[in-house]
Amino acid sequence: MLDSDHKSSNARLLAKARDKYDVKLVPITVRHKDNTDPTWADSLTKLLLFNQTQYSRILCIDSDSVLLESMDELFFLPSIPVAMPRAYWLFPMKEILSTMLMLIEPSEVEFARIMSEMDAASSNDYDMEIINSLYRNNAMVLPHRRYALLTGEFRSESHAKYLGSEIEPWDPARAYSEAKLVTS
Repeated sequence: MLDSDHKSSNARLLAKARDKYDVKLVPITVRHKDNTDPTWADSLTKLLLFNQTQYSRILCIDSDSVLLESMDELFFLPSIPVAMPRAYWLFPMKEILSTMLMLIEPSEVEFARIMSEMDAASSNDYDMEIINSLYRNNAMVLPHRRYALLTGEFRSESHAKYLGSEIEPWDPARAYSEAKLVTS
């Protein structure tokens, strides 16, 4: 899992997380899709979390995210296989959920469903497509203002998708202060 002398920056950071913060590192086999966009080629790997049944809940946060505040309150939500925010930036063209943040209740049944969907997926189906195929209509929806602010929102000319309103004024300081997670 870590190179033996911890020379790479990733290895040093993982060792620090393990040693200083008591992070439990669990080696996995990456789920890689060949002949596809390299940006998303390994995105299916996060879905293996549904098989981590030694945990009652797992909070999965994309690696390009910055955690601004604790999100411990999510662990007290009612029991459901998955909770996640909407991909607000795709509305109204696509009414789908985002996998940038997922509260997961691992189970063998849900993992079997995920694996079946992964096996049947086309070369253009990634984590978001698979999760939405299974959970779009029955996932708990987390508020995107608090849990799914995109960094690009600050550069956008229109903020209606984020605000959910054409008339609400955009206040970047307020948006940032309300957010617990910012993702690029």
